[in-house]
Amino acid sequence: MFSRRSFIVLAGAAAAASQQRSRAQTGARFFSLGIASGSPGPDSVILWTRLAPDPLNGGGMTPGRADVRVRVARDPAMRNVIRDDMVATTGAKAHSVHYKVEGLEPGREYWYQFSYDGEDTVIGRTRTTNPKDAEARIALAYCQSYEGGFYAAYRDMAEWLPDLVIHTGDYIYEGGIGKLGATMRDVGGGERRLFETVRLHNSSEIVSLFDYRNRYALYKSDPDLQAAHAAAPWIVAMDDHEIDNNWAGDLPQDPDKQTALEFKVRKLAAFQAYYEHMPIEAPPVISGVQSGLQMYGLYRLGPAQVHLLDTRQFRTNQPCGDGRKVSCEEALDPAQTMLGGDQEKWLFRELTRSNAPFNLIATQVWFTPYRYNAPPEAPQMNFDSWDGYPLARQRLSDVLAQGVRNPVFLTGDWHTAMASTVYQTPLDTRSKRIGHELVGASISSGCPWARDMEIMRDANPHVAHLNGNKRGYLRVTVKKDDCIGDFRVVEDVGRANSAVTSELEIHTKDI
Repeated sequence: MFSRRSFIVLAGAAAAASQQRSRAQTGARFFSLGIASGSPGPDSVILWTRLAPDPLNGGGMTPGRADVRVRVARDPAMRNVIRDDMVATTGAKAHSVHYKVEGLEPGREYWYQFSYDGEDTVIGRTRTTNPKDAEARIALAYCQSYEGGFYAAYRDMAEWLPDLVIHTGDYIYEGGIGKLGATMRDVGGGERRLFETVRLHNSSEIVSLFDYRNRYALYKSDPDLQAAHAAAPWIVAMDDHEIDNNWAGDLPQDPDKQTALEFKVRKLAAFQAYYEHMPIEAPPVISGVQSGLQMYGLYRLGPAQVHLLDTRQFRTNQPCGDGRKVSCEEALDPAQTMLGGDQEKWLFRELTRSNAPFNLIATQVWFTPYRYNAPPEAPQMNFDSWDGYPLARQRLSDVLAQGVRNPVFLTGDWHTAMASTVYQTPLDTRSKRIGHELVGASISSGCPWARDMEIMRDANPHVAHLNGNKRGYLRVTVKKDDCIGDFRVVEDVGRANSAVTSELEIHTKDI
């Protein structure tokens, strides 16, 4: 039962989310891209905003220094202020602000607000982590094509007020301008399905820092996305479309169209723009044309220890080429890696020494194997996922089989809601059960391959739930003895005000 104080706090946070939507819709001069918090710890959190009076044309600020005021309070009315600071920013970082608040109390809510030149932002809600909390409420989001649909899922997420939002990638899409309207597409077997472009990108395919900044500004102009950022702290790691489809390490998808040097320069620009628009602490590390960005990390929320992975920056090239196909000899090369050596060692170490009742592993691409043809033929699989890196997956599976408590993968990428049981030997349900995977629907990106998956359900008996036809997100509630996935679905992604409902609730202990 909620206390009166808890009710007032939640009501205040919900009001802040509603205010953020209204502010985004009516317009703001400098704070056109909203506010955000992220990378929460037990005593700290990162607060973010960006000054952008002309957001779709480079931002519109003069290149020099600007001083932004930030206040942090214990209450949603901002009466009990505990921080009141000035933060300097410049055009070198697109006038973005990354303010680390330290010395906070674990497991409690805080509210914050930025001010500049007589303008105030809405009041945002954030929350620190606490390993002693009785439960953790986590929202999982990914794949939010601006052209593919509106963000009703984010409106619903903001109203839920999670403790944490995990975004596993494809925050933006790098492609050019589509064509408005609905089209019927052939999805195989003589069947056609409807796909819709509801709004348009703001340029051709993005490659420069100017391009990437403008594309982030377009996405972050959405009022429901702004509301979700204002309602809760986020942790984020990019997948492929933040740079280029199916990139791996220093390799683009199409090396015949962009040289190695061109892609490194493009990746550097993409990393910089990602940092400028996300509530993360550290900017990219740059050495000449080489660049790197710290994304993977560890977070403890009550009974849940969250291991956020980075499955793009350190992986080797997709063996046998990407796409869906039968495996080849290259995939069995021990040098093939999804995480890189350092991240893999870090993950194995943290998993094996974790005392959390549940160990959540947030990964961009599916860990669960999925075959697109029927046995006894050799399985055709998606080689951009863990299916393309069988030895790397087996190493992680073997670690999980050694007694890691209740591993649950939380995953994005494939535009398909899914729940599965994970076995030590992929596709062998007679082998040891080592965990589960929960994947919500994509926020707005469509799934042309949904039929291909549907007709092969019987060939994948480890999969308990599958739906590639709806958009949405996943609510995860972790208690000391249960992990519950609530699959939220959007009725019509082509309507910004669409209803959002629960399709299914799954308890991992029941599958």
